[in-house]
Amino acid sequence: QVQLVESGGGLVQPGGSLRLSCVASGFFFSTHAMSWYRQPPGKERELVAVIGSGGGSTNYADSVKGRFTISRDNLKNTVYLQMNSLKPEDTAVYYCKAARWGNEYWGQGTQVTVSS
Repeated sequence: QVQLVESGGGLVQPGGSLRLSCVASGFFFSTHAMSWYRQPPGKERELVAVIGSGGGSTNYADSVKGRFTISRDNLKNTVYLQMNSLKPEDTAVYYCKAARWGNEYWGQGTQVTVSS
């Protein structure tokens, strides 16, 4: 049974930091590209960051470049999103996704709220 479980969300003040984690099970994690998406209130889901299966390649949305870092630990079947200098517009439900050869798996999401 495939599972992706996100954690680490919460309420943080502007300028603060959070680290999201996504633990995977039920498939060969190390062969899948991993991504973080987010869905702000009332808006469509958008890509935040993606990392290749080996961890050597990453890509980011322009809105988070220089503030967010995606990483993965293939021994722990976990992908991370370190979020620094958070802004109110980063408020969203954050989802992780695994993808390989057209197959996709999604987590249930974790809420991040940036507010004073």
